[in-house]
Amino acid sequence: MTSDTMPSTSIDERINDFSIQVATVNGSGSQTANNVLMRSIFQMGVPVSGKNLFPSNIAGLPTWFTIRASAQGYIARKATNEMLILMNPETSKEDVQKADSGCIVIYDEPLKLEGLRNDLRLCPVPFQKIVTACCPEPKLHKLVKNMIYVGVSCFLLEIDIEEAKRAISKQLKGKAKAIDINIGAIEAGFSWAQENIKYQSPIKVKRDNKTEGKIILDGNEASAIGCMFAGVTVLAWYPITPASSLSESLIDYLEEYRKTPDGKSTYAVVQMEDELASAGAVLGAGWAGARSMTTTSGPGISLMSEFIGLGYFSEIPGVFFNVARTGPSTGLPTRTMQGDVNICAKCSHGDTLHINLYPGNMQECFEFSYQSFDLAERFQTPIFVVSDLDLGMQNWMSDAFIYPDKPYDRGKVLNEKQLSEIAEFARYRDVDNDGIPYRSLPGTSGGKGAYFTRGSGHNERALYSEKPEDYVAVVDRLKRKYESAKGYVPKPLFRHRDSNRGIIGFGSSDPAICEAQDELARQGHEVDYMRLRALPFTKEVSEFIETKNIIYVVEQNRDGQMAGLLKETYPKYASKFVSVLHYNGLALDAQSILNQIIPKI
Repeated sequence: MTSDTMPSTSIDERINDFSIQVATVNGSGSQTANNVLMRSIFQMGVPVSGKNLFPSNIAGLPTWFTIRASAQGYIARKATNEMLILMNPETSKEDVQKADSGCIVIYDEPLKLEGLRNDLRLCPVPFQKIVTACCPEPKLHKLVKNMIYVGVSCFLLEIDIEEAKRAISKQLKGKAKAIDINIGAIEAGFSWAQENIKYQSPIKVKRDNKTEGKIILDGNEASAIGCMFAGVTVLAWYPITPASSLSESLIDYLEEYRKTPDGKSTYAVVQMEDELASAGAVLGAGWAGARSMTTTSGPGISLMSEFIGLGYFSEIPGVFFNVARTGPSTGLPTRTMQGDVNICAKCSHGDTLHINLYPGNMQECFEFSYQSFDLAERFQTPIFVVSDLDLGMQNWMSDAFIYPDKPYDRGKVLNEKQLSEIAEFARYRDVDNDGIPYRSLPGTSGGKGAYFTRGSGHNERALYSEKPEDYVAVVDRLKRKYESAKGYVPKPLFRHRDSNRGIIGFGSSDPAICEAQDELARQGHEVDYMRLRALPFTKEVSEFIETKNIIYVVEQNRDGQMAGLLKETYPKYASKFVSVLHYNGLALDAQSILNQIIPKI
């Protein structure tokens, strides 16, 4: 079937409301082309998001990149696609079989996909012939070929080709030769489509103004910017997917912005030998007064747990970024999951309760990263910023960040003068009745603030003790300190519908939940929504729960970990909670939520 004999299908015309999936091979250079196509739509004023489903090897395995355009501003993964671009021989037939009826399928002509389905709009493209004609350097054909499908897509979707050229210039800034070659490929693909595609696509992009003032970035980069603004001075890390790019982005920003006029660094970055060593370095730096952090994922948190327990019990500040992936064990390293709720809430053996922050968008990745350092020093404890691969590594549209204008909160740190004015310094004494003791930093003159830091039993004077009453006093005070954090952590956010039914969610589930909530309303089912943003739960959480007859707890794990924490915290209302679970490694979509909630209404 040729591109001028497309079957008629029942697909309706869709303006600025569609999803494109591009199937390629990891390491083929397609990511640049995919970003250019996504950004071209964005520059047309249409809200977009991009998700890369990639293998955990270096190169050679299948990769799928999905671009969603939504005039309504929905940016969660969509369960269906209106266009496929197939460049991978290994998966092309399976991709066609899975395609939604009426889907436009652009594919490499040698794949010969004609005849597999009669309800698709097949569009074979001679990519090699086109790239040979437009690119004189054969060694670049493999990379440049991807830009051909950008040009073909621009024609079909009626995207202004000048926007694609502008996107190329932005993506390859400073590389004049590469820009010229890739623009030539886009023009060649567009011209071929103009001459050979004789039907009108039912999906189109029309210029809008809904992206004005918006930016596109991923959560790891947003978090890195927040850390830099927070004044981080020590990064001790060990590489792990999907958290590595947070450290790598931060390193780039630090090298550009955190050096003295004579070129000296005002920070320390150390790639440690493993995750446990990273946690130890974070605590050592935090004990010494530095603002310190590490980045990791679930397997790393497991390895760090011994030092995290030390930080909790000996009360040392440090920030631990967990960009969660699918577990347990190695699991699926390049798939997303919210499977580390429990381990981050109570990491380490014994009784531990940790402050957790759950960013749900790019603005919060920035803000919570900044706030986490204040919380770590205010409460003298390890703080978890819990993200996931979907939030951390995928492309999200966001408002521009509002930069912080308040000074850092260094917490209860006594200087030499303050120490000289008190009768006795007791490192772990609760002077203010909030569970938070006063600390001193090593090197403070006068000697009065000296104490021994230990992970073993101790009393309020930091002296070794195995007395039962001393141990109980310490751990009870630590719990009071955790309770005091309720007045400092981010409060939940609400989308009210005045309903006695509710949804609770957190983190990267937010876009899909908002979309599902709107669809439920269109179907006549009003449901209120509360997004959790932190542990400990604040009073607003209990107030929401009290007013609902049934509450759907949406989360991306098998065991309903957040629902478990809610039931443990509010046992009186445990029967109200109904888990809505998604744990196949793909980003959550609205339809998956609807499929579980609607039968229960």
